[in-house]
Amino acid sequence: MSMLPVIEAPDWYETIRMGDDITLIHEPWIKPFFRCNIWHVRGRDRDLLFDTGLGHFSLRRHVPLVTGRGLTCVASHTHFDHIGCHHEFPDRCVHSAEAAILADPRNEWTVADRYANEDMFDGMPRGWDTAHYRVQPAPAGRLLEHGDVIDLGDRAFEVMHTPGHSPGGIALYEKKTGILLSGDIVYDGPLIDDVYHSDIDEYVGTLLGMREVDVSVVHGGHFPSFGKVRYRQLIDEYVEGKRKAGCHLQSG
Repeated sequence: MSMLPVIEAPDWYETIRMGDDITLIHEPWIKPFFRCNIWHVRGRDRDLLFDTGLGHFSLRRHVPLVTGRGLTCVASHTHFDHIGCHHEFPDRCVHSAEAAILADPRNEWTVADRYANEDMFDGMPRGWDTAHYRVQPAPAGRLLEHGDVIDLGDRAFEVMHTPGHSPGGIALYEKKTGILLSGDIVYDGPLIDDVYHSDIDEYVGTLLGMREVDVSVVHGGHFPSFGKVRYRQLIDEYVEGKRKAGCHLQSG
């Protein structure tokens, strides 16, 4: 039997103000490797919510920040840990390459079949049942493409298509400030390129294309935020690692 503490819904989420009117919402009882960073950006005319976490407990009910104003809810990609509460927000966006999954998020497509189980947790959410976990369908009203803009009135985030981790992965870049919401293509932890519909060649190409983006701070899909030096370091480490592995495979 599990000896983990049982966590009630009001204690599940934590919000941390990051400056620039950006707030991190996360689920501290999920281990860091599995714990999605949910990013809330305050705009003049409306707010932006980038990803929505596991979905076991309602984000709308337990995080007041996400209610009360117009809000655009964007999926960085459609893995279960990032889209669990998307159905709670009527104004939903996703890259066209993963629109079908958001509308019909089967466990084998969202990688919930591989990762959504008791091993994720440092504290067990009340009512959790691995066998019955499902992401609820959340068809998007707007399909995003590379170069599209999420307009908050006084702030504009450009959509960067970042295939590799998954085919419809996106990052959002605010040119004015250099803020990059990077999703799961680059964060300060082990980068995942071996799940359903990952593609290592695309991953390398995406990172090489992103390397020269003029970032000031990167808020990733997992783990703590970082700056430009670490950003380039993470990209170079991944690309170099894959190049070495590729050379070894060809010579072997």
